[in-house]
Amino acid sequence: MYSEHFNTAHPCHPDDDAFLVIHNLVKDFDGVRAVDDVSISIKKGEIFALLGSSGCGKSTLLRMLAGFETPSSGQILLNGQNIVKAPPYQRPINMMFQSYALFPHLNVWDNIAFGLRRDGMEKDEIAERVEQMLDLVQLTKLAKRKPHQMSGGQQQRVALARSLAKSPQLLLLDEPLAALDKKLREQTQLELVNIVEQVGVTCVMVTHDQEEAMTMATRIAVMSQGRIAQIGAPREIYETPNCRFVADFIGNVNLFEGHVIVDEPDHVVVETAECQHYVGHGISGTLGMEVAIGVRPEKIKISFDAPCTNDARYNCVQGKLVDWAYMGSYTVYHIALASGLLLKASMSNTDRCDAHQMQMGETIYAHWHPDNVVVLDQ
Repeated sequence: MYSEHFNTAHPCHPDDDAFLVIHNLVKDFDGVRAVDDVSISIKKGEIFALLGSSGCGKSTLLRMLAGFETPSSGQILLNGQNIVKAPPYQRPINMMFQSYALFPHLNVWDNIAFGLRRDGMEKDEIAERVEQMLDLVQLTKLAKRKPHQMSGGQQQRVALARSLAKSPQLLLLDEPLAALDKKLREQTQLELVNIVEQVGVTCVMVTHDQEEAMTMATRIAVMSQGRIAQIGAPREIYETPNCRFVADFIGNVNLFEGHVIVDEPDHVVVETAECQHYVGHGISGTLGMEVAIGVRPEKIKISFDAPCTNDARYNCVQGKLVDWAYMGSYTVYHIALASGLLLKASMSNTDRCDAHQMQMGETIYAHWHPDNVVVLDQ
């Protein structure tokens, strides 16, 4: 869908059942605005991801929620209470750090019990709560081990158990899986989601890993330069990005530059240097308006022959295969078009055979369905 600006207006109105409301939050550091008028409404029990590249403001926003940074202006309402002026130790919030911050001289049991002892909980209650947490993260048999005697994934679960032991209303995760290798990270993503959902705690996580956010989060806020670019469910963010930045940041996308030549309520046609794009829905634009067309690589079909469609004028290009990359489950083809654009198309390797059946320099066609075209701002 077409949008001229970052989508900062819609999240500003909190839902009636919102549990955490971030309202017009601003943070300046020596004249530099790190967080710029951010408003988000989060429901109880959600796993909400702040996604963006380094320096986009996501970690600063998380630190303001934790109380480690004081906002320059704005409000943070947790269950209806403004907690902006509350110190960290008075907030019903726990934060799990990227480094896990486990005490190396304490074993697993004592690491989990540490915060409970600081709160003056009775010994019997501490023992019961620690055992509950150990059972939750499946580390009962490792309770006497020190952190250095455990794997990265096990340390991560200890840190999570310690964060959940005090039954926080809000759990903050700062790049929770960044220290793990890829395979372990993929396995731990689902484990972490299951544990958080089992406890029922509301969770806000910070990550720069798109796959991690898409796998774990109920909703995602994509951030850039201190502002919210778009908020939505993972599928919404990926399939219907509201601007070029989001389309290009989430996954891979082919972008075509052009202008609208047909503007109807149920469809538009956009002319670019490569072809005419038939878009299977209307847009909030005008005739002649300059736009960008986004098409995901996996939405593109490739063939040796021109596609047999009712109207082959649209959504079809011809080019030469200049490169390909076998990725195991799929292969990515790079097709050079006459305009100079390098088109990416990915195809699933469904058969156990040679994934590459096309020759370098071979002329091939690429085409896509009108419903798989997204119109973006310039």
